Amino acid sequence: MIELEFLGPIQKPKLKLEISTLKELKEFLQKDEELKDWLELCAISINEKIITDINTPLKHGDKIALLPPVSGG
Repeated sequence: MIELEFLGPIQKPKLKLEISTLKELKEFLQKDEELKDWLELCAISINEKIITDINTPLKHGDKIALLPPVSGG
């Protein structure tokens, strides 16, 4: 089981899911109309490391975060 956290302005509670790859996670999240636009903008981290390969396998206990773009000065 993995834990998914939504950061910044994405107002969603944490989820615990049985997901085996980031690709599978993306397919699951695209079913939520509120998240569809965010998915194209967000970076993804696994255990606090930014990941770019959608085929990255996930293992029990991984902590995934959706990181929306931020601006600041």
